[in-house]
Amino acid sequence: MSTVTVVGGGPAGLIAAEVLARAGATVTVYDRMPSVPRKFLLAGHGGLNLTHTEDRAPFLRRYGPSAEVLAPMLDAFGPADLRAWCEGLGEPTFVGTSGRVFPQSFRATPLVRAWLARLGELGVRIERRRRWTGWAEDGGLRFAGDDGAASTITSDAVVFALGGASWPRLGADGSWTAPFAERGVVVAPLLPANVGLRVAWSEAFAERFAGTPLKNVGLTVLGADGPTARGDAMLTRAGIEGGPVYAIGAAIQDALARGRCVVEVDLRPDLSVDQLADRLRRRRPKDSVSNWLRRSVGLDPAAIALLREAGALPSEPEPMAALIASVPVAVDATMPIERAISTAGGVSWAEVDEALMLRRLPGTFVAGEMLDWQAPTGGYLLQASFSTGVVAAQGVLAWLDRAR
Repeated sequence: MSTVTVVGGGPAGLIAAEVLARAGATVTVYDRMPSVPRKFLLAGHGGLNLTHTEDRAPFLRRYGPSAEVLAPMLDAFGPADLRAWCEGLGEPTFVGTSGRVFPQSFRATPLVRAWLARLGELGVRIERRRRWTGWAEDGGLRFAGDDGAASTITSDAVVFALGGASWPRLGADGSWTAPFAERGVVVAPLLPANVGLRVAWSEAFAERFAGTPLKNVGLTVLGADGPTARGDAMLTRAGIEGGPVYAIGAAIQDALARGRCVVEVDLRPDLSVDQLADRLRRRRPKDSVSNWLRRSVGLDPAAIALLREAGALPSEPEPMAALIASVPVAVDATMPIERAISTAGGVSWAEVDEALMLRRLPGTFVAGEMLDWQAPTGGYLLQASFSTGVVAAQGVLAWLDRAR
């Protein structure tokens, strides 16, 4: 019977362990934390968004430059498969109004409890509080326990699923990049993704509007070709965050890398500039600027204050309409990677084959956020983590079969 080591107890690692164990492999999962899967459980605190029901083409576009390479993996274990898997664990799912998919309990805890019970029944052993520290000279995997005790493990194949570097207190700290690089594996730098932005608000604006949403706005990056992201953005003392910010994260990273990033905020994305101007022409003679904007186009105090942050306000309808449709917000930086929901960067796609095996290390596979891809929130992150975990496990089984 083949033995397989899975390093990392997140969704990608655990689903790989399940696929392998179902096929008859003896599987041991090693994780540095006292319980698994920590980040998955945290994601479920506000409602566990597992996947999305978008049509295939727009769904794939969410993965940006990695869409082409991820497409067959998302086909191998897609949204319908993930929903069926959940139902098999006694946690049926439902589709929210936005197309997002959630377990009916809306929480991660019941799903995780049932999943760990299933893994136990399949014979999967989970070794907790064991940090992977690199490879031994003979190719074995070195681990260190919380008590300082070191050990070296050998097995017929290995799946690495150690995540990126966001939320390091939950286990994913990116420390794996150094030993991978030492083995010659090309690893793109880990960068914060799905993360808030730093903006130098005026003190008065930050004091008054921190924690206030900008409702139903459209966001684009000045000079980028990507589509507008729509939704509710949240103003913070240090900047801005939220779903539409995360959706244009890749374009923000590119702009910051070039040295200048300006996010344009459309405060009324359902109205054209001409329609806004037409409404703004109905100004009452005694209206203040705030009343004019509130009555004519329905802007709230936070939106009006954001306009003022951009500079002196136009008094004529046409330039005011143009400003409302594209309020420039200069971005200084993203928040640090420790504050990110996920990370970009990781093992280069050129380093793995179609089964996610490292070309330099036969029998060693990589899954989840360790690979160089990113996606916005909305179910896309978890879906690709599960999909790559399944594909890596299938790759292990095929490789073991060829080896025999």
